[in-house]
Amino acid sequence: MKVTEKKFVADFKKKIAEMYTADYTDVSVDQLYQALAAVVHSYFVGNQQETRKKYKKEDRKQVYYFSIEFLPGRFLDLNILNLGLSAVVKEGLAKLGLSYQKIKEAEPEPGLGNGGLGRLGSDFLDSAAAQGIALQGNGIRYKYGLFDQRFVNGYQVEIPDDWLRSGDQWGSRRENRACLVRFGGNVWLQPDSLGRLRANYENTQDVMAVPYDYGITGYQNGVANRMRLWSAELPNQKDKIYTIAQKEEINQITEILYPDDSNWEGQLLRLKQEYFFVSAGVQSIIRAYRHLHQSLSQLPEKIAIHINDTHPAVAVPELMRVLMDDEFLSWDHAWNITQKVMSYTNHTLMSEALETWPEEMFAQTLPRIYQIIQEIDRRFRAEMIPLYGNELTATVAPLGDGNVRMAYLAVIGSHSVNGVAKVHTELLEDSVLGPLYKMFPERFNNKTNGINLKRWLQVANPELAGLLDETIGTGWQHHPDELQKFMVAVNDQKVLSRMGAIRHEKKKQLAAFIESDLGIKVDTHAIFDVQIKRLHAYKRQLLHAMYIIDEYLQLKSGKKLAVPRVHIFGAKAAPSYHYAKQIIKLLNTLAETINNDPDIGDQLKVVFLPNYDVSLAEKIIPAADVSEQISLAGKEASGTSNMKLMANGAVTLATMDGANIEIADAVRQDNIVTFGLSVAEAENYQNYRASDIYASDPVIHRILDTLVDGTFANCQTEGQAIFDSLVKYNDQYLLLADYQSYKAGQARIDSLYLDRNSWYNIAAINVSQSGKFSSDYTIERYAEEIWQVKIEQSAQ
Repeated sequence: MKVTEKKFVADFKKKIAEMYTADYTDVSVDQLYQALAAVVHSYFVGNQQETRKKYKKEDRKQVYYFSIEFLPGRFLDLNILNLGLSAVVKEGLAKLGLSYQKIKEAEPEPGLGNGGLGRLGSDFLDSAAAQGIALQGNGIRYKYGLFDQRFVNGYQVEIPDDWLRSGDQWGSRRENRACLVRFGGNVWLQPDSLGRLRANYENTQDVMAVPYDYGITGYQNGVANRMRLWSAELPNQKDKIYTIAQKEEINQITEILYPDDSNWEGQLLRLKQEYFFVSAGVQSIIRAYRHLHQSLSQLPEKIAIHINDTHPAVAVPELMRVLMDDEFLSWDHAWNITQKVMSYTNHTLMSEALETWPEEMFAQTLPRIYQIIQEIDRRFRAEMIPLYGNELTATVAPLGDGNVRMAYLAVIGSHSVNGVAKVHTELLEDSVLGPLYKMFPERFNNKTNGINLKRWLQVANPELAGLLDETIGTGWQHHPDELQKFMVAVNDQKVLSRMGAIRHEKKKQLAAFIESDLGIKVDTHAIFDVQIKRLHAYKRQLLHAMYIIDEYLQLKSGKKLAVPRVHIFGAKAAPSYHYAKQIIKLLNTLAETINNDPDIGDQLKVVFLPNYDVSLAEKIIPAADVSEQISLAGKEASGTSNMKLMANGAVTLATMDGANIEIADAVRQDNIVTFGLSVAEAENYQNYRASDIYASDPVIHRILDTLVDGTFANCQTEGQAIFDSLVKYNDQYLLLADYQSYKAGQARIDSLYLDRNSWYNIAAINVSQSGKFSSDYTIERYAEEIWQVKIEQSAQ
């Protein structure tokens, strides 16, 4: 369907009249957004229908990507870009005297994730649609997003993120596709009249899973896949009456992302969430398959289910349940199918993130699934003990130490297991999942993460995208590896100057936002030193804070910084993660002290922007000079903010961890600043005594003393706790061991930045090498090497 500017304006004005019985000049910005979203949505509904018809006609193999998080960001910008309507919509609104920028800011962002995991899932959905891959997301439609982050006296305060308060402009309720999910009660097997074992349930808590489908548009290729999110509701059972308390208990299942799991009730709710969306998804998959196929033996040729981290690992026994209990397959037949259908991505090297559940809780909540896991465990042990012995087998069996161990279950029940960066996969094979790698080496492979460059360049930084188009053509939009052609800019002073001007304009835009949001004025000629990611001790925002204190002490002693600095943070801490929230308080205290110290002026500023999300990232990333990727080596699985910042021309300051290693290989060592212990050195750091470093290094001694000597007022409790974590409790993430190397890296940043032409040269090299980190290529590798599904390149 060809949409001209004239047609768009007419459709927009008509939609406002239909929705509000008013003229476009007489409605609010929120109403303008809702009408605009409705119009844009109408332009690709046909694509959704045609895509489904095409997949059905061709009997295409379908991939279902199961993830407890999706972090799509705002839909409007990306949809009009993918539909090729950016100019039409913006110019049409301008002719009506309306600002597209103001209208788009009215879109509530669905905060259905907490960082990299959810954002990766959404990037993969975007890229699959762009590549014509038949992939559908499967997750939860949380009533409230993660949380709205506010700072009160420097402390993080969590406010409910009511993203649905004005309705849902992009999701389509599909009540006719609802599924029943059962929790608790009793279950037993008995033969029916044909001698087939049937599962019988009594006293269960039944929940209706209702799907909402969100169109995921391909990049100017007419494809529209879907993200299916499930909402928990009361079953429509006429013979049963529910109390208000029962209704509330069911509503809780899809009310909030990541309930506090520091207590039994929170853990129980989390387990229910995971089984809820997995069971609904598996049931709907088998139902759809049954409409087209007679034999379940074909299932692995027509269906792939991908487990994104351990949260959906219960998909393995749930598919077994459906195949055996509902479809009457034998155990061996069902298990053969399940292993061929399932694949699993591990996203962590942190042992505490390898999800486990107390067997008592699991058995009470999911009794039939627990029975199946018991049998998986029994058969696994029977097969592996003769080969590998009882001790090794027991370490990775699905049941152990009184827990159900979901990562091990996912590996045993899948045909493919992948890490998300080369070094991460190697560490999985060597340590985290080492015994399982020994047993199933053929299952393990690497798929380095990627990002959707269309969002992170064309949406977030259209000025830089425009310069790329003018300099190397538009081919990179469909084939991101063509960004390598931008290496011509390295020897083109005119292009470098234009890139420098674009970067400075983005810094001015961010500075204006900072002043508007926080009342802090920053120098746009200073280095914008950025660390944006989830707040966690292993990501070492605290190491960054130590350097800020170091700079502050230098300035207070009368020295000047080589280059003024603006340190910019964006991060949320999990509500129950007390230590991370103490670090947030420290960072905000540093900002309050330093930004208001007349001795400091514009030499040093600290900015902690609240409520970090995709939309805020789109403001920060194009303005960043320095990309801080400073996790302890061996702790970050991959990272994706490193790729987003690189693509926008930031210079990476990094440990050799996760995908930083592959970025360094891509840009060469002269164009990245690396520091710190290697993975091997960090793993083998013997007899570490942080207290000895504190005693012997006067710089570190002085920095840490400020945490407890009153230098930073109103932070004594947090300062003491952080001091103790480093000195008394021996610095778990080796900040003190890496500090002097980190400081040397920051000094190199200063020297590079002083030669601005050289700095822009490095920026151009980073942009030119970022194409290989496109999620288009990552998803192609999944499709070809794991799922064995058809790829159709996007339109040219």
